[in-house]
Amino acid sequence: MNKAGKTLVILSPGFPENEGDTTCLPAQQIFVRALNRQFESLNIIILSFQYPFISNSYTWNENLVIPLNGRERGKINRLWTWFRAWQTLKKIKKEYDIIGLLSFWCTECSLVGTRFAKKYLIKHYSWILGQDARKDNRFIPWIKPAAENLMAMSVFLSKEFYKNHRIKPGYIVPNGIDISSYPHQVEKRDIDIIGIGSLIPLKQYEILIRVVKKLSSSIPEVSCIICGKGPEEEHLRKMILDNNLQKNISLPGEKPHREILEWMARSKVLLHPSSYEGFSTVCLEALYSGAHVTSFCDPMGSRIAHWHVVDNEEEMAVVVSKIIQNPDADYGRILVYSMEDSARQVMKLFE
Repeated sequence: MNKAGKTLVILSPGFPENEGDTTCLPAQQIFVRALNRQFESLNIIILSFQYPFISNSYTWNENLVIPLNGRERGKINRLWTWFRAWQTLKKIKKEYDIIGLLSFWCTECSLVGTRFAKKYLIKHYSWILGQDARKDNRFIPWIKPAAENLMAMSVFLSKEFYKNHRIKPGYIVPNGIDISSYPHQVEKRDIDIIGIGSLIPLKQYEILIRVVKKLSSSIPEVSCIICGKGPEEEHLRKMILDNNLQKNISLPGEKPHREILEWMARSKVLLHPSSYEGFSTVCLEALYSGAHVTSFCDPMGSRIAHWHVVDNEEEMAVVVSKIIQNPDADYGRILVYSMEDSARQVMKLFE
């Protein structure tokens, strides 16, 4: 039989269930669209292990998505998901000319991808994207990845992976943004501080609230928006109420990506107090929107314009205060990395 054209198979724990689902893995969405633009003749098939919670294949921006509907269920169900992934890969191999497999995160997708690629002599790379670099990644002893099959999204993740697993990833392929999706810059920056992300303990948004409380003593009108949803929402609302910051901080919930970009364009500072971060998309987006970024995490180990890395909460408050009170602060766009460059870098490995 004649096989379909050159095909890259992406293995991911999740993927958007439709094109309107802009909040699900935004960096991975941007990457796939960048591949589409840069390599128009390339077929892309996404095999999604756990989410969305459907079983029928569908197209997303003309890319085939095959959901396995794993739903993060227990051990037996997870083994069944892996078996189905293997059988699906065998079927894809019969029907398409596979140039390689790319696993998002070095976890269960990488485990299946590594074994399948080894058996059928197919190129496979795992992209280390965040939590998978930590010591508690139980999949690494099973995967036994080779350094030359690993890409890290940042210098920090490369070092973290080596520190925890004694394997230095062979490549660094940074996170990037899609500059075509940004609204025009606005003249007025009427939001002093913005926080964007899942409302979970790792993100430490209680620090953001304490910073606003400190600033409110000298800047009573300081304004802040925290966009996102998660289990910490009620705790954060209570903190805001207890500190009498209802006029300063709002929690509008999770919003579409386009609306988030518009709010970034009106913001002076993205405050990102996360205790651990691979290479946050939201920080790159904020910089290109003209906002300054303040965080504890240093992704690339080198200075990035308008990105202020601090050591503690007190220093964070001082830096933010200086920026939002500076009438001459520069809010020009800063492009750190474009996802088009990342897409080309990945495809060179498969060539």
